[in-house]
Amino acid sequence: MPPMIDIEDSTPAEVAPDTEMVDTTAADSSAPTELAVAEAPSEEVAPAAETEVEKVNRATYLSYLSSPIVTLLVRSAADAEPVLLSAHQALLSKSPYFRDALAAFAAFAEDGSAARQIDLGEENIDAVGCFLEYLYTGDYFPKKLPGQRVLEPDPALETTVDEDGAQLLRHARVYTLASKFGLPDLKVLATSKIHCVDSTAGGEIAYARYVYGHTTADDRSVRAPVAQFWATRSHVLRSEAEDEFRGLCLEFPQFGYDVLTRVLDEKVRRDSRERMQPHGSARKRARQSQG
Repeated sequence: MPPMIDIEDSTPAEVAPDTEMVDTTAADSSAPTELAVAEAPSEEVAPAAETEVEKVNRATYLSYLSSPIVTLLVRSAADAEPVLLSAHQALLSKSPYFRDALAAFAAFAEDGSAARQIDLGEENIDAVGCFLEYLYTGDYFPKKLPGQRVLEPDPALETTVDEDGAQLLRHARVYTLASKFGLPDLKVLATSKIHCVDSTAGGEIAYARYVYGHTTADDRSVRAPVAQFWATRSHVLRSEAEDEFRGLCLEFPQFGYDVLTRVLDEKVRRDSRERMQPHGSARKRARQSQG
């Protein structure tokens, strides 16, 4: 039989200390708690003030248009007369390339009396125009139709099919110019428009030649789609422009290597899929009914 527990003797001895400990702790911690609450507002004031300052300093479109005018000198060829283009300095400053160039104007007079000119050297004038249009509007012509993988019609074109690669090259030049000027969003926009162009084998050859001639080997955003395009369609397009395709491979061996690598990779994947299938299941003949 289990021993009896004396409840009357044990209960008072345990309750009294517990009650005293709770009362003592509450009394001792009351002052520090009030002090911590009193100090809290002073710690939150500084970040709130900094946030308000950042919102006030937001640049407006009017501030862009009220900035000094900068003249850009562009030559279509090394020996050609420069074409003069104008743009607002604040908009050009979105580009790291132009920020560095415009830093030299810091010592000029505030009234704008000193000439602000930047010589861009030999560049495609149409591409520079697209770049400036993007700075002012956030896009450039032709724009993508909403919800479609199609560009708006260009009245200057007789057909929507890019026969000679002119449409592809337009966006490719904008891409390389955006890379030079340090505008990644414009690069993405130009790439998306490239994928909207319907072209021929000759147009794709001209485009691939420009891409491999004006981009670096680590620029996979445009080189990889070009190589993949020819790897999946070379058996069809090569017959339409076989001499041009051979010449492109000889001119840019990296292009031929990239295409061949993707062809072989696809062959490996295809062979792997075939090995995964049950042997003979697809070659069985249908049973003939008897009788």
